[in-house]
Amino acid sequence: MSHSARRCALIIAGSSVLAGFALVAPAYAATSGHSAAAAQVAGPRTPTGAPVRPGGISHLVGPRTTHAGARNTTTTSTNWSGYAATGGTYTGVSSSWTEPTGTCSSGDQYSSFWVGLDGYGSASVEQTGSEVDCDGRTLEYYSWYEMYPANPVNFSNTVKPGDRFTGSVTYTGGSSFTLKLSDTTEGWSHTVTKILSGAARSSAEVIAEAPCCTDSGGILPLADFTKVSFTDATVDGSPIGDFNPVGIDMVSANGVQEDSISSLTSGENFSATWLSSGNSRRGGPRG
Repeated sequence: MSHSARRCALIIAGSSVLAGFALVAPAYAATSGHSAAAAQVAGPRTPTGAPVRPGGISHLVGPRTTHAGARNTTTTSTNWSGYAATGGTYTGVSSSWTEPTGTCSSGDQYSSFWVGLDGYGSASVEQTGSEVDCDGRTLEYYSWYEMYPANPVNFSNTVKPGDRFTGSVTYTGGSSFTLKLSDTTEGWSHTVTKILSGAARSSAEVIAEAPCCTDSGGILPLADFTKVSFTDATVDGSPIGDFNPVGIDMVSANGVQEDSISSLTSGENFSATWLSSGNSRRGGPRG
């Protein structure tokens, strides 16, 4: 069954665990706010029928480490890579990126690129971004928003490699968030307003991710996206580098490095480079 067909299936919400502890999800309620033109479709599923979650909380596996001469503390995660401002209360995050060209060899693999608030040590994530998936040897591109732990919602608009995206998530007071995603190459933009009670707003991040979930609830293989470059990454209107963000590299559960991130330039630009799908059958470091 193709991913396009799988999108017709409903996504089933799952429980999540961060650093070995169960997280209690905040209350979620949907509101109107996306335009009538923002047609939505259900997200894809894995070949065995498990839901694909293109966003979600970070599964951290490494301690924070500061290397000699390095400007930023670093850590590792089995599903996130990028930069996250932590330790404060944040009201907004934004960045731009170019949709990378995926490479599919065999099997189903997945990768997503997004901006968001929360998820680094908290139970919710307010996020929006784009996706590159491999349905066997077939590439599929799409875009979405998610008020995790609520289910992701895909936009039906065309997404192609090389498209220029700008995404932002803004806390607008009370329990309200505004999520905006624009594809300036294809000429479409969506603004969505949602309510999420109890969001901590304790992190703001710009992330490349290996989505969830396998049948056992684990992280899916990371699709080969080659390289994705994020620019103009800002938090609360200032370069993300002003917040001494944590740099995150992605590793598989068995220790295979899946990608690497560059240092920040001008405090707001960086890239993530694919290394491995997370197992010894793919390129990159071996576990």
